[in-house]
Amino acid sequence: MEIEEQIRRWRLILGKESEKRFSDMTNYSLTQEQDLMDQALASIYNRTELGGFGSQGAGRGPSNPQISRWLGDVRTLFDKELVTVIQNDAVTRCGLKQLLFEPELLENMEPDVSLASTILMLKDQIPKRSKESVREFIKKIVEEINKLLEQDIRRAVTAAVNKKKHSPIPSASAMDYKMTISRNLKHYNPDLKTIVPEHFYFFDRTSTTAANKWTIILDIDQSGSMGESVIYSSIISCILASMASVKTRIVAFDTNIVDLTEKSDDPVDLLFGFQLGGGTDINKSVAYCEQFIENPSKTLFFLISDLEEGGNRAALLRRMEEMKASGVTVVSLLALADGGKPYYDTQMAQKLAGLGIPCFACSPQLLPELLEKALKGQDLSDFDKNKKK
Repeated sequence: MEIEEQIRRWRLILGKESEKRFSDMTNYSLTQEQDLMDQALASIYNRTELGGFGSQGAGRGPSNPQISRWLGDVRTLFDKELVTVIQNDAVTRCGLKQLLFEPELLENMEPDVSLASTILMLKDQIPKRSKESVREFIKKIVEEINKLLEQDIRRAVTAAVNKKKHSPIPSASAMDYKMTISRNLKHYNPDLKTIVPEHFYFFDRTSTTAANKWTIILDIDQSGSMGESVIYSSIISCILASMASVKTRIVAFDTNIVDLTEKSDDPVDLLFGFQLGGGTDINKSVAYCEQFIENPSKTLFFLISDLEEGGNRAALLRRMEEMKASGVTVVSLLALADGGKPYYDTQMAQKLAGLGIPCFACSPQLLPELLEKALKGQDLSDFDKNKKK
């Protein structure tokens, strides 16, 4: 081993405070990967202030990495054996141990998506006596998001898929609100200040046959930065999977691929099926999803990722371009992290956009409208721009 590499390794072991002494000995510098390692290690092993998540971290990059992203970085940068040691130290040193080992704390905490994503990162370390409390905490998050999105998603999909035919059979989820309101405007009651409909209109949910049913494929990145996006994606996937008018496939990937479609009956079970952290091979996952494309013109493919491709970037771009050219509606939804801020590889996003593939961060509240437009075949290129005006 060269002397420079030995110095770099000792520098990583001893931390930032040893940097000056090593610099005096030789003109060395950490590699980009070692610099990331240095930041990750400093977050828990900072010599001056233990618990680097709340203090100034060592290294040359941004300090205080968001914890779920940090856990993902650790899994990407270090061997499996070292990851276990580092995560155990993080639990002990950074206040996570109390959270995981004292279930009564979780019972009294308000639902929080960021905290939920962190807990899912550490789910393999949760002791048996805390598992039920953790599951209940995740369930609270699921129920809140479900209340926020379910009715709008069902209404959007029903309106798009069954937009022509109507049925006399009443169904709240299949109501054609636009026609019901327009046909009953003459029944406005001034005293009540509202419309009192004499007749309601419902979409015919049985008009969509298996042959022309839409297939919606959600290809979800489960690498370290994806915690919040995975939670929203899982809940939305389960809502779509419960609708008979569309066929839904749910695929999770890092460098491996897991088909989670069979877990879509329960969003909590689905969430626990994800293995957050690790590298990324998007191209491999997109190739896997291609087998579910039966009718390209009736297929909606969502790639939900930070686009930090660790596999073959050129092959990924070719595959996405070919998928779009075949008639599939392809949309790239960028990762949301740190309370809803987009987090993604800008260069890859620009290249996808250059292929005519809509590529943007979409808040969960806007997804029903995006779904309806996509299923109706409307142009999505300006969707994100219009929402920012």
